[in-house]
Amino acid sequence: MAKLIIDSKEYSSRLILGTGKYKDFYETKSALEASECEMVTVAIRRMNIGQEKDSKNLLDYVSPDIYTILPNTAGCYTAEEAVRTCEIAEELLDGKKLVKLEVLSRNKSLYPNIVETIKAAEILVKNDFKVMVYTTDDPIVAKELENIGCECVMPLGSAIGSGIGIINEYNIREIIENATVPIIVDAGVGTASDACIAMELGCDGVLMNTAIACAKDPILMAQAMKHSVIAGRKALKAGRIEKRKLGSPSSPNSGLVTGD
Repeated sequence: MAKLIIDSKEYSSRLILGTGKYKDFYETKSALEASECEMVTVAIRRMNIGQEKDSKNLLDYVSPDIYTILPNTAGCYTAEEAVRTCEIAEELLDGKKLVKLEVLSRNKSLYPNIVETIKAAEILVKNDFKVMVYTTDDPIVAKELENIGCECVMPLGSAIGSGIGIINEYNIREIIENATVPIIVDAGVGTASDACIAMELGCDGVLMNTAIACAKDPILMAQAMKHSVIAGRKALKAGRIEKRKLGSPSSPNSGLVTGD
């Protein structure tokens, strides 16, 4: 099975965590440690990583020496806003160009605005950014974003923060089967079984935030998600049995002990 390589770096963990919605930075740090993830997303428009000198800095708790910091464009509704946010992130992170692009619609679903997402992706790739892009579960759109040159395509499982899980396994599977870049499910995960399903489908990884940060016990849920991603990946590699309409005995019928 292929290794997970993003921007020429190999990752052991296939779990990526967001850093929003925790009660404080100490809880954020503890959850990340419990998950054993290696990449974390940071909403540049909502989280301080140095742009506000008088506020607590997330990077004092979540070290770039330990984690790959993935700035994202959460809160952007146009290509122009998203591109500018990525440029700010580049300045704050010493010229690093790996970014997570998300350009949202203003609908309550928070689904991606695909027109603006494609515009932003084209500009960013042209300017040598390494783009991990949040998109719908439309296979045609996913392939177009790959063709533009995105580093990684990240179809939603369901709406951001909904906790519904993956609502269209068939589309996700088709995206995976036709991709030559990593496919990482982003958004909609509610519990460990959702993450496991994503991995069993063949996804290269899973990104989540709300499912852990808003759990009754975020640290315990972070541990559960770590194990679910590992289990799902192992199940994919092991290969599930064929589904049958009828039962099949677990032991052979030949050689049965009789009363004769």
